[in-house]
Amino acid sequence: QVQLVESGGGLVQAGGSLRLSCAASGRTFSSYPMGWFRQAPGKEREFVAAISRSGSSTHYADSVKGRFTISRDNAKNTVYLQVNSLKPEDTAVYYCAATFRDVAIMTNGYADYWGKGTLVTVSS
Repeated sequence: QVQLVESGGGLVQAGGSLRLSCAASGRTFSSYPMGWFRQAPGKEREFVAAISRSGSSTHYADSVKGRFTISRDNAKNTVYLQVNSLKPEDTAVYYCAATFRDVAIMTNGYADYWGKGTLVTVSS
């Protein structure tokens, strides 16, 4: 079992930046590929980014490529999402997730464990 707690959300103007963090419990954090998903008001949850166990491989949704960066620190049991050049359409609840399967499955929207989310609101 993995417990995930997100932080770092907030209100930011368009063009601004935030760094989201996700702290994971347990001593096997490095064995899980990790990811970020988001759900905007009235929309389905969607994949944002994922990172492999070692951090050597990353995947991004086309809508965030070049603006968002996922990273992890296995010594701190933490995964990050640096979000830059924010747009109003990035407004959503951002969820941290983990899987014990291959990282690529997260690009299809799948994860085994989910955090409760952190709200990012981008004003125009």
